[in-house]
Amino acid sequence: MNVDRMQQLVQQMRALAAEAAASPRLDGAGSPAGAPAAGGDFASTLRAALDGVNAQMQQADRMQAQFSTGTSDLSLSDVMLATQKASLSFQAALQVRNKLVSAYQDIMNIQA
Repeated sequence: MNVDRMQQLVQQMRALAAEAAASPRLDGAGSPAGAPAAGGDFASTLRAALDGVNAQMQQADRMQAQFSTGTSDLSLSDVMLATQKASLSFQAALQVRNKLVSAYQDIMNIQA
């Protein structure tokens, strides 16, 4: 197992997180880069996020299939990292869905 590669990945993630926390970049509209625009459509933003989760899961599935058949030179650590990233993305999307359903139920209870 290639521990050095995973440690490098963790260090890179920490460096990017520190950079993002220290100085948020602004795009041309004056909002933080990567954030939806103020007038943006919530449904399209949500759809784009779910499409990203779906793409990660499909990539992880392809990597698993390639590794199991031996058709590429992927290492086990690469496949496991991709699988875990996809799993974490899915879990985050699931939590967002749960919060949206809870907020909807709260709003419906207020109206009753």
